Amino acid sequence: MAGDPVGPAGAHAALLVVDMQPDFMPGGALAVAEGDLILAPIAALLRRGRFAVCVATQDWHPSGHVSFASSHPGHRPFDVVELYGHEQVLWPDHCVQGTPGAVLHADLPREPFALIVRKGADPRTDSYSTFRNNWNALGERLALGLAGFLRERGVRDVYLCGLARDYCVKWSAEDAAAAGFRVTVLWDLTRPVDPRSDADVRRDLERVGVRIIDSAELA
Repeated sequence: MAGDPVGPAGAHAALLVVDMQPDFMPGGALAVAEGDLILAPIAALLRRGRFAVCVATQDWHPSGHVSFASSHPGHRPFDVVELYGHEQVLWPDHCVQGTPGAVLHADLPREPFALIVRKGADPRTDSYSTFRNNWNALGERLALGLAGFLRERGVRDVYLCGLARDYCVKWSAEDAAAAGFRVTVLWDLTRPVDPRSDADVRRDLERVGVRIIDSAELA
């Protein structure tokens, strides 16, 4: 499903840069292998000015967040538990509000971003997607307001890059498609927590109409 070409005007296209934060880089609290390798090409893409709207996202957790293994005695990072009737991966403490690991990476230019969305700030609910929280105790996935922000700026096409491919990028892409946007994932500008998930991620995204390309195809 192809969107309008991304040209110099790019009047209807947005670039969503997901969770490019030090805690997700090699050596960070929740390191994604090779996450650092996509920093320079994402920065170059931002500087090209080919998107009408650029948005960055940050995981922004309070201490003691429900998704942290440290909040569940007897559990370790990467255990899976049931939370509000759904599976919840328990993560190492990461992207804690106000810590150096939670900031946007210093190698990303700030000027192109029209908006920075901070997610996961509710201590009781995780938030992989930039569009909606994960489920809460009432079985709801509350919207974060990004869809309205993009619509009011005339955006029809949403392009995604960043970390991690199999969680926050995937969930954001699926929710963008559900919100009615034409969605493209720049596959080479993402990296997964678990590389074994790639085939499943591709299948799930394509099933909901998300296009998968490499960034070179934007030229």
